[in-house]
Amino acid sequence: MKKVKHTFEYLIIALLAIAMALTYEIFIFENSFAPAGINGIATMVQYLFDFSVGYMSLIINIPLVIVALILGKGDFALKSGLFTLSFSGALIIFDHIDLSAFVYHTENGTSTILAPAAAGVIVGAIYGICIRLGGSTGGTDIVAEIIHTKKPHISLVWIIFALNASVAALSYFVYGFNAEPVILCIVYCFLTSSVSDKMLKGIKEAIKFEVITDNAEELSERLMRELHHGVTVINAEGMYSHKGKKIIICVINKHQIAEFQKIVKEYPGTFAYVTSVNETVGNFKKIS
Repeated sequence: MKKVKHTFEYLIIALLAIAMALTYEIFIFENSFAPAGINGIATMVQYLFDFSVGYMSLIINIPLVIVALILGKGDFALKSGLFTLSFSGALIIFDHIDLSAFVYHTENGTSTILAPAAAGVIVGAIYGICIRLGGSTGGTDIVAEIIHTKKPHISLVWIIFALNASVAALSYFVYGFNAEPVILCIVYCFLTSSVSDKMLKGIKEAIKFEVITDNAEELSERLMRELHHGVTVINAEGMYSHKGKKIIICVINKHQIAEFQKIVKEYPGTFAYVTSVNETVGNFKKIS
């Protein structure tokens, strides 16, 4: 079963790489802007010298994958290597296929902003899924993993930011001393980061309520019966009154907020506060 799962993960990563290559062909190459990271540099090289991003990606990423393997990042390196090979291979094949009927491009440039918007959302989702599967999209991700292995105290956020900022700045000079490619690169980077962050946090978002009450037994019973989620009760003491209190902790689905608040309001003297939970891990099934 574990072998089947790993095979499935590798298949998904290969398909995601092909989808990313198609996204580059449809939304990026024909709209004169560079995406984030090392692929952004490769895209500008292709624009200036007509040297395929597919070949450039192989030249950059294969040595990085080898270094990652040497450092013991086996599964990560293999999945990143598979993504690189699939992405580069797809781009090289697409170079010999007429995709003009599918390419998004406007001659007058009035809708140019939609290209990085669409590409940013798609690539962000691809990036997030790859990371959740234990791989990466290559380039900056592999560099970040290598640096983190050797220098775990270094902030990778600033390294990635510096690289992306450099790509945005260089695009001004590459694309005819025009500010528009810089703006498009920034839009792409923002959407890619936002969507990938959402994917990495997961779709199992929830809400955590912590309730301080004198009616813990009755309130807990109602929450479990009506919302079908378990609760945890902790003994506490109010430092103003020095009276014993109970703290109820309950994690619920987002759509149950109004129902939860309605129940709590029926108990005078009860104080509650709410925080967001990015993702739930383990048993978060509704109880019967």
